[in-house]
Amino acid sequence: MAASIENAEVNIGFVEQIDECDKWKLHSAQFPSKLGGKPAWLSLNALPKADLMSCPNCQDPMIFLLQIYCPLIDDDEKVDCFHRSLFIFICKNTQCSQLNKSPNFKVFRCQLPRENKFYGYEPPLVKSIDLDLNFDTKCDTLCEVCGCYASKRCSKCKQVNYCSQNHQKLDWKYGHKSSCGMNNKTKQGACLLFDEAELVTEPESLATDEKEKSEEEKMTEYEEFMKSNKSHSFVSGDDRNLQKMALSDEDTDKVFKEFKKRVAHEPEQVLRYSLGGQPLWVCSDNIPNSGEIPSCECGAKRQFEFQVMPQLLCHLKLDKLENSIDWGTLAVYTCSENCSEGAIYHPEFLWKQDYS
Repeated sequence: MAASIENAEVNIGFVEQIDECDKWKLHSAQFPSKLGGKPAWLSLNALPKADLMSCPNCQDPMIFLLQIYCPLIDDDEKVDCFHRSLFIFICKNTQCSQLNKSPNFKVFRCQLPRENKFYGYEPPLVKSIDLDLNFDTKCDTLCEVCGCYASKRCSKCKQVNYCSQNHQKLDWKYGHKSSCGMNNKTKQGACLLFDEAELVTEPESLATDEKEKSEEEKMTEYEEFMKSNKSHSFVSGDDRNLQKMALSDEDTDKVFKEFKKRVAHEPEQVLRYSLGGQPLWVCSDNIPNSGEIPSCECGAKRQFEFQVMPQLLCHLKLDKLENSIDWGTLAVYTCSENCSEGAIYHPEFLWKQDYS
């Protein structure tokens, strides 16, 4: 079972590639934190329907970006949050990516008590053979392409399901046309989805002593990292903002300087988790005030929970010569009461900040 995020002031997350033989670790029953591929749903029923999963701009279905497992095990008053995960979805249409606006993102919170109809009371054994062989039969029907709730089915073979006509056409074009009726499902989500990887977290350490590197040494190391082959070895999208972050010589923004200084300790971090804390903003522009963070549908205020760092863009392979999906940081705010009102997958709020 994936470890829960510790109760440290800030935990930082990293992308960890995983071998095909270890993909079982990203199964729902292991409560993973993960990037890309199909979502590992927590509640296997009452998944978000197509209208919630479509982009408000282009109407295309959004695809899974990442999820983190973040239970509130130590909160005796929130017994229904023993299992708790947050999911982010994104529209991959680059024209829907707008400066300092986030309509092309969706965030959902899902939580379950320890006793529930999907998972055992005790943690699962960490072996692939221990997975419940009937696990998938407990789940809502899923789209063959993206893994989201499917309300449509191939009318010819009636063996494959889809969330939308868009994904049905995509699957038909890239494989199902030749395999329809052969009981041989294709795996064409790979042409649309992000590469799957595990997200691992650890407490942020900023301690300094005689053996620690100086801030200047860390900044130099960070800037060299951004210019190095190591950095470019996994940069496949538009990394102009990352280079700007590392190499700006005329920067006078104190917020930006603090961002660089803090990130220099761990240049490859892609996520920062600090429930009830504060985001690490990339610049002084477009920082929300309290009135710009909408309250939850239950009436409770939302609080900051985690942010997605710009370094994640390096792993997403968003190759575009001109327009590209981009961000400075994505800050996620969730219900401070972790309410159970409304949908099982409760919509939460994401604030997108770009570079000045």
